[in-house]
Amino acid sequence: MKPEWNTTPSGKLRGRGLGLPFEGISGPFNAITDVPGVSVGYSTIIEGNGVLKQGAGPIRTGVTAIVPRPLDQIDQPLFAGFFSLNGNGELSGTHYIEETGKMALPITITNTHSCGIARDATIRWAVDFLAERYHDDFALPVAAETYDGFLNDINGFHVEARHVIEAIDTARGGAVEEGSVGGGTGMKCFGFKAGSGTASRLVGYDGEAFTVGVFVQANFGTRRHLTMLGKNIGADPDLPQMRTNTRDTELSSIIAVIATDAPFLPHQLKRLARRASFGIGRTGGMATHGSGDLFLAFSTAASDLGGGAMRTVRFVPDEDIDPFFEAVVQATEEAILNSMVANEDMTGRDGNFVPALPHEAVKSALGL
Repeated sequence: MKPEWNTTPSGKLRGRGLGLPFEGISGPFNAITDVPGVSVGYSTIIEGNGVLKQGAGPIRTGVTAIVPRPLDQIDQPLFAGFFSLNGNGELSGTHYIEETGKMALPITITNTHSCGIARDATIRWAVDFLAERYHDDFALPVAAETYDGFLNDINGFHVEARHVIEAIDTARGGAVEEGSVGGGTGMKCFGFKAGSGTASRLVGYDGEAFTVGVFVQANFGTRRHLTMLGKNIGADPDLPQMRTNTRDTELSSIIAVIATDAPFLPHQLKRLARRASFGIGRTGGMATHGSGDLFLAFSTAASDLGGGAMRTVRFVPDEDIDPFFEAVVQATEEAILNSMVANEDMTGRDGNFVPALPHEAVKSALGL
């Protein structure tokens, strides 16, 4: 097994390093960056301890940037599709995606009250980086959010434009850090520390090899529903519990970004995005009322979708799409569990505490 499948760049165990026998064949890094040209960057902000003082902290937040094309092609549109399993959340740019089936520019993920600045700063970055490209045009980038107010001074507005630009500028291919980094810094899942996670699957079709990569910002779920590889884990009363010095509002969400180099049309990418629902369901997610379960899928296959001439594209027929559906389900499940396995205990505002998923308890429950 490749070392990148077992540990993150900082040495944290991933699901496979814990011995979890996931289905499917992963790409070299088992990450969304296995899709050629896709990169991921973070800006992580962790400051202060103790009682919440709005505007001063404690701070447990950040920004994640997923850059879907190499920077010299970043303004070239990609086919994309969007699906909302439960809409108590935000993912900007969806009206344009629904209308045209296209998107461009970096995708950012952060906390709920910083989604606007993530969007605006991405436009500022694009205007500066691309010079005259947007002089007489508009940009509608994707920015998404989940709620980190249990651990973070979310009303302190600590994410600034410079953090968004840092995440974009530091985006790299290859192995991806997971857990409490970037936008996932202050997130929790099933009562355990969670946040950023990723995985990939390889799919063969018509003599070609394609990659499906998934990145999640996981912040959802009720402890008693936590399921790992078909085994209920969360009902165990001996597992470490959260410490709630302030009310846990259970404002939960998950953002899933699905990338592929397989050629798909926009309606097919919407279908791929919808299948993230089943990966979430495998872990025990139920799309509760307060959850923003929002999924984006894009394909890097088509490189010239602009106006001015007739365009020709190829695509996998709908009748043959099932292996790609399966890849999305498998990679989404693994990405969620990676976000929890590759993590540590965290104490945030007012001493609120979220424990890490205990590795030995998982291994014991699954007979590993």
